[in-house]
Amino acid sequence: MATRKPISLIKGENSPAETWPDEPVRFLEDHVDDFLMWCVSKGSSDVTIQSDRTIYNEISGRLYPATYRPLDSAEINAFLHKIYGPEALAKLASAADLDLSYEIRPDRYSRSRFRVNITAILSKGRDSVQITMRVLPSDPPTFAQLGIEEDIIKNWSPRQGLVVVTGPTGSGKTTLLAAGIRHRLENKNGCGKILSYEAPIEYTYDNVNSPHSVIAQSEIPRHLPDFYKGVRNALRRKPEIILVGEARDRETINAAIEAGQTGHTVYTTTHTIGVAATIRRMISTFEPEERTERAYALMESLRLIVTQALVPKIGGGRLGVREWMAFDDRVREKLLGMDFNQWSPEIQRMIDQYGQTMEKSATQAFEAQLIERRPYLMLSQSTGAGG
Repeated sequence: MATRKPISLIKGENSPAETWPDEPVRFLEDHVDDFLMWCVSKGSSDVTIQSDRTIYNEISGRLYPATYRPLDSAEINAFLHKIYGPEALAKLASAADLDLSYEIRPDRYSRSRFRVNITAILSKGRDSVQITMRVLPSDPPTFAQLGIEEDIIKNWSPRQGLVVVTGPTGSGKTTLLAAGIRHRLENKNGCGKILSYEAPIEYTYDNVNSPHSVIAQSEIPRHLPDFYKGVRNALRRKPEIILVGEARDRETINAAIEAGQTGHTVYTTTHTIGVAATIRRMISTFEPEERTERAYALMESLRLIVTQALVPKIGGGRLGVREWMAFDDRVREKLLGMDFNQWSPEIQRMIDQYGQTMEKSATQAFEAQLIERRPYLMLSQSTGAGG
């Protein structure tokens, strides 16, 4: 098949603006994996494939064309069939977006993995598709690589109870959680059995040395229909640790609380910003008549809340800035002794003693000349008693 020479707008052999040297006259399913592996080799963090547009690589936070010409609907279908399967268009027509993981194994010793979202869009007046593929590292990072604060690490591994990682979409919650699971697995004494329920599975732990631990990962909804069913499934399999990808509804939050109260350590995420706001949001999922009882059950099981935001770092890359609070016996006893509607202002008074505010973390990053003034000001105002 005919190919064309790559175009580059930036001088240099390995320019990020270089398009795929083997770009075919028409993309077929057989081209997809080779193309994606080339994107990975260029250092792409995200690949965006969209009808009537060139394919784009995101490299160091900037978009670069990865193909010389835009893709037509037949070529988009080739990507859909290869990545998801022949039923992709029917599912998109039912007003659902598709979340999945995709893996390429160029040989028996290596693999590249992607987190994929497929969403229907409108392009040139007709229904079209955008495919977003995030490149996933082969191994989860360590706490040290992420620069996780020592106080968070110290409180990360309770014997039982609930650890919640929060933040907006794209704030690195899954990456932080994966580093935390790696931390547990690499404990010299092991951590027993971990059961993980994720949608989709982003990180795997095949290369993590853990002779006294075992982890089993299930993908929602591929292996089980939802997170609630995942927690119920876990309780029948005698784990020490349960990872719930997201606690976003009443049933899942309730199940996570019960698991934390019955001797398990439960890790999960929510899309909230701030310690106090996270507790309010979780309580608000319950019906008014059950809210008081569930609020106190939540507080009895809570051990740690970490909120993370990712902001541009001076000199390139992104920096995780975090607010956190540990809920030890003293904190829980004090909060359980008052009306749950008073928790938010009380937590804001306690957080400096038992954790750290986002404002303080942002101030430290700004004074260390790690972030610019604008993200510093945004983070300083992002949390508080008002949520």
